[in-house]
Amino acid sequence: MIPHNALLAIEYAAIGDIDAAETVLEQTETMYHHNTLPGGNGTWLQWSYAMHRSLLATAQAVVLDTTGHHAEAEALCRKIIALLDVDRGLRQHPWLDEVHSYLALTLMRQGRLLEAENAARSAARGALARRGRFSPHTAWMLRSLVSVLLEQQRYREAETLARVVVDMFERTGTAPESLRLATARADLARALASQGRDRESLREYDVIRAGLRRDPASLRQFFDGHVGYAELLLKTGSADAALAPLTVALQESRRLVGDGDRQTAAIRASLARAYAVSGDVSRALDEFGEAVPTLLKRLSDVEDEAAPSWRPDPRLVVTLGAYMGLLADTRGTPHERERGIDATAEAFRLADAARARAVQRAVDANAVRAAVHRPGLAEVVRRKQDTKNEIAALYDRLADALSQPRPEQDTKVISELRDRIEALRNRSNVLTTQVETEFPAYAELVNPKPVTLAQARAMLQPGEALIATLVTRDRTFVWAVPHAGPVAFAAPPIGAEEIETTIATLRKALEPGAATLGDIPDFDLALAHRLYSSLLEPVRSGWHDARVVFVVANGALGQLPLALLPTRPTALPPESGALFSNYRQVPWLARTHAVVVLPSVGSLATLRALPPGEASRRPFVGFGDPWFSHEQAALAAAGGATRPRDAVALTTRSMPLTLRNAPRTFDSSDLHRLPPLPETAEEIQSIATAMRADPGRDVFVGARANEETVKTLDLAGYRVIAFATHGLVAGDLEGLTQPALALSAPDVAGVDGDGLLTLDEILALRLDADWIVLSACNTAAGDGAGADAVSGLGRAFFYAGARALLVSNWPVETTSARALTTQLFRQGPRMSRAEALQATMKWMIDEAEFVDGESGKIVFSYAHPIFWAPFTLVGDGGGAAATEARNPMIN
Repeated sequence: MIPHNALLAIEYAAIGDIDAAETVLEQTETMYHHNTLPGGNGTWLQWSYAMHRSLLATAQAVVLDTTGHHAEAEALCRKIIALLDVDRGLRQHPWLDEVHSYLALTLMRQGRLLEAENAARSAARGALARRGRFSPHTAWMLRSLVSVLLEQQRYREAETLARVVVDMFERTGTAPESLRLATARADLARALASQGRDRESLREYDVIRAGLRRDPASLRQFFDGHVGYAELLLKTGSADAALAPLTVALQESRRLVGDGDRQTAAIRASLARAYAVSGDVSRALDEFGEAVPTLLKRLSDVEDEAAPSWRPDPRLVVTLGAYMGLLADTRGTPHERERGIDATAEAFRLADAARARAVQRAVDANAVRAAVHRPGLAEVVRRKQDTKNEIAALYDRLADALSQPRPEQDTKVISELRDRIEALRNRSNVLTTQVETEFPAYAELVNPKPVTLAQARAMLQPGEALIATLVTRDRTFVWAVPHAGPVAFAAPPIGAEEIETTIATLRKALEPGAATLGDIPDFDLALAHRLYSSLLEPVRSGWHDARVVFVVANGALGQLPLALLPTRPTALPPESGALFSNYRQVPWLARTHAVVVLPSVGSLATLRALPPGEASRRPFVGFGDPWFSHEQAALAAAGGATRPRDAVALTTRSMPLTLRNAPRTFDSSDLHRLPPLPETAEEIQSIATAMRADPGRDVFVGARANEETVKTLDLAGYRVIAFATHGLVAGDLEGLTQPALALSAPDVAGVDGDGLLTLDEILALRLDADWIVLSACNTAAGDGAGADAVSGLGRAFFYAGARALLVSNWPVETTSARALTTQLFRQGPRMSRAEALQATMKWMIDEAEFVDGESGKIVFSYAHPIFWAPFTLVGDGGGAAATEARNPMIN
């Protein structure tokens, strides 16, 4: 009876009938307390004391979790697991899997996805060991892992596992009207919808409906208030049909967890979207206004590295995109005036929250390390940490109290514990306020908030402007913020799919996989200008008068340097001189403005607030021309590593290209197959000369450009650090799961390691660099499919201590890369980094040419954007380029 009642209480909680669940629990706890069963049996049958106690405590945990008390539910689940682990027999009981599953779900609701995945996998492993694959119990335990994978945005994995779960239920004879089978199919439907496969998702719901028709009560219970189905209806154009289930779901969530819970806010946001699509602007604005502040609150002190940090929650992005669209449409209308809002400013703030923040977190981490050295800050931080630890200890005691049978619970103690936890939370808030008052930059790091328009403008200096974009499914939002004057705002109806197609088409001329010069296609000037006309021209008034433009982009827009967009309609004239010289007549944006990329709006203020580097730093250190095999080392020693271009092909267009990327067939055991890059030795040496560095001490080429040197050298003692080598991204070689820079082979250099400086190893470096030059291919690439630009190697170098990066957007052609980076550090003594890069680009377009080493003839011009536009400056565009070595007082 006790096990039956505990399971009944759990089922009541699962359907939201908390009153019934608590009534059953009270009755069951009375039986537990008196150690009796109905009928005077007086025995425990085959159930141990610990088993009964764990069943009741689990039911309590489920009720707590259902009513929004996730931390208390978590603590109770952990106590139950510890209780069951004590007994060898109970350790093998399937109920332990159930508790791990409940723990996974409550951790997931707290946003702690790594811990949730571990708990879900424990449940799945236990079920497979105890019941085998084809068991309803195993299927349900695997379903908790599906839920976590969905939250982690691992949709293909979730789809595969969800199909396995459905198959398990069907093979074990689960009835079509089973709510558990329906829930498993709904997981599959969500995984499909999240991949854009809406028709398939709808078909799964049709199958669910057909199965549940045999039980009308279950049919109503499942679909009335089903948020996933309602959101799919909304997504597929049936907003009116979505209103009813979302209204029911909102009422139920408010009853169970209250208005302040994120679950309630998420449902309210979906309802707001439905109202907006249905044309009820007033209700939509009201619901968005209630939901969004809660959704934007960060979970206290939770930074889960299991979450795909390079992508924000897609549901939040959809919500914010819909709200911003509504705000854009209400500008200048009575709705805006009646609510006293500035639609342009509010949409800007929301956009900052919607963008991926992986690189911003790395910048923040750099700033935190600098900030903790300020007087008084360390003590405040310590007090906050102590408060957090004390709260955790009190939760542990509360879990002990709650795990007791209700008749034995001391309500006074429980109340006191909860009061103390609340008091400590208030103290934590006071400490947060103190940090914000005394150390505003640090406060922003530990609890980032969306940046307002006013704050963004305050970051800018005279002659600077900010262009911020956010691409959503149906529209692209663009703001241009000048140092002074009106902000320009536009929301053209260009969605993510069109943007992605446009960028992919333009990049065909920039990363064509060309083997020769003749294989390089024409750059699509007409399409590039259409992109300029759609996005930048409407907000031209906000950026045109500036000299330096900071760009914050997301998604595909982060994969194309805006500097190569033509500002006027232009047709490519016929060639009349050197190959590609006709591109010199194109009115590129780079001709009029220096363009700098920012990881986020707030990153500029964060980077500029960093304390200056040590004045005693040396000007430059560089690594280049690594040797990937003994053959390459021997050839270099014999003076035979000449540039591949010194032997000009029969015609200019058939001249081979040398790119700094790995061959497509390269794998982890074939480092020696990477082609040599002898030009990079000259590149590093030329930069060293321009920076007045000591070549014998600060230039590492050949065997000296190795992994051990990079890891053991005191890199924090250099202003500028350069790597000129092959760049690799995840998947370039077998088993490589993260970006890396290729260095000399360990057997050639006589050192340990694998010859690759990976992202993880870069994160461990300690830097104090004004900027990092990554003269390799694809160093601006993201850290995974769908990642924002610079979330790979760029993120790692920011975390390690860089203030600015020079990164590449595609496989760079090696001789033009040498010319560009060398010229960059020869620019005028008072040029900022941004201005120096712009001047170098203009020089590359107008003057730079490849000259054959044997004949002395001009072979081709570097005016095609494949040569001059691959590099992007990321971070703080101020500060001198080459001049720190000459005059440290120039900033």
